[in-house]
Amino acid sequence: MNMSIVKSFLLVLFLFAGTIANSQDIQKYDYLEIIVIQKANNSGKIKRIKVQEQRSLEGKSITIDQIEDIKGTSDLLNYMNAANWEFVDRRAVTEINDPVWMSYIFRKKKAVN
Repeated sequence: MNMSIVKSFLLVLFLFAGTIANSQDIQKYDYLEIIVIQKANNSGKIKRIKVQEQRSLEGKSITIDQIEDIKGTSDLLNYMNAANWEFVDRRAVTEINDPVWMSYIFRKKKAVN
């Protein structure tokens, strides 16, 4: 009787330990920065997109050439969303009558190796 209680306790402890260990996993992401250059006051029309070679693009279904061919900001966001990249942040640098430089940051959950 006493031995079965100890075995039951150890089994429950083992199950809870596995659950706690799984819940402590930290999500790992690939981050991608895309620089978008727009004309001032041109409502989202892109003058040029610049993507530098980044390790987060290795082995992914999207390419620099495909991204740089996009002509509008909504098209860029739709394209990245379709490729399962999550929009995280946008930073803009503006000066009067100069092109607007924006840095778009996207992230994608890393595949478990």
